[in-house]
Amino acid sequence: MTKQDLEAWVDADRDVLIQFVQDFIRCRSPNPPGDTLEAAQHVRAFLDAQNIAYEIIAPNELMPNIVSSFEGGAAGRHLALNGHMDVFPVEDESAWSQDPWGGALVDGKIYGRGSADMKCGTTASIFAYTYLNRIREQLKGRLTLVVVSDEETFGPWGARYLAEHRPEVFGDCCLNGEPSGISTVRFGEKGPLWLEFRIRTAGAHGAYTHMSPSATVIASELIADLARLKDLAVPDLGNLEAAISSASGVIDGEYGAGAAAIIRKVTVNPGLVAGGVKVNLVAAECRVQVDIRVPNGLTEKDILPHIDEISARHHGVTYRVILSEEPAWTPPDSEMIDYVRQNAKQLAGIDPAPIISLGATDARLWRYKGLPAIVYGPAPRGMGSVDEHVPVEEFIHIVKCHVLSAFDYLRKA
Repeated sequence: MTKQDLEAWVDADRDVLIQFVQDFIRCRSPNPPGDTLEAAQHVRAFLDAQNIAYEIIAPNELMPNIVSSFEGGAAGRHLALNGHMDVFPVEDESAWSQDPWGGALVDGKIYGRGSADMKCGTTASIFAYTYLNRIREQLKGRLTLVVVSDEETFGPWGARYLAEHRPEVFGDCCLNGEPSGISTVRFGEKGPLWLEFRIRTAGAHGAYTHMSPSATVIASELIADLARLKDLAVPDLGNLEAAISSASGVIDGEYGAGAAAIIRKVTVNPGLVAGGVKVNLVAAECRVQVDIRVPNGLTEKDILPHIDEISARHHGVTYRVILSEEPAWTPPDSEMIDYVRQNAKQLAGIDPAPIISLGATDARLWRYKGLPAIVYGPAPRGMGSVDEHVPVEEFIHIVKCHVLSAFDYLRKA
């Protein structure tokens, strides 16, 4: 079996792949609430048709995880292919030009919630596993397919559960198809730190502003202070800095102008602000939930003293940590990155630049274990917004690159 043969299998299955991912998108799996039973059944039906055995691991019965594994014909290393089935909710279906749950193919693009994040990437994992299973006797080591639920809430019932209770499925390396854009390959990511602030004052009639501070005014001042966290110094991490610096133009091309400027900065997003009960009352309470993204080189322990200092400057403010996940990265010259870059160049004349991700993925859980984890997937067009889509040719390229890169990894002793 040659890489050209594997590429030919993907080409022969082009229509099958497109139909699979369209039907996958039609399986509604927004998180919240996180029910992936329909999406999981879609994956299971395909694996059943291929006579591939798998295990269902479901600590939450509405959020099953699908794991399958095979041994090659000789001893070797263990590669995991990881993707998730849950997707962001759709806030306003009427704002879309296509049905967000329709999986429509329009002008060479597949539309729908989860098309980019990450049902195309998960499909790449599933088909790569299927093709390599056919030639397992020619491979060395072990390949595991890890299709999970609950990624959008950081995996307590998904990959994080597996990390804690089934660590054997993690193997020695991970290849993941989360959105990266085909001109970049992601070797690390910033860490999310989510905080909830509560502001409480006595409150008053709206005409008597002298009687009490306003919780909503305090919230606005607090948010302005938190925004200054972007100026915190970030340690120089050597080869990470060199990789990011050389890829700044590509980063902006994939993620929008200005992305490169914040990739090594603390960012602050006050995603939820709720306060007051009536227009003519001085607000007595306000709640602010803030999403802080922590760059590699800093941790929660570096950020929280600044949060304490800022909170203390404002009347009636308390806070709690909702979520904290550390930044993580794999050396940008790791073996799997080389395979992805070589294959992308061979397939499409593209040499993906190694970069850090702005957002978080389940790949972090491999990195927490000291294992290399590489992300290569479509661009995040419309991700978490409207008209999410993936061009068909980009999708097919991702499938091929995953198949060939996994093949390369499993041929080496």
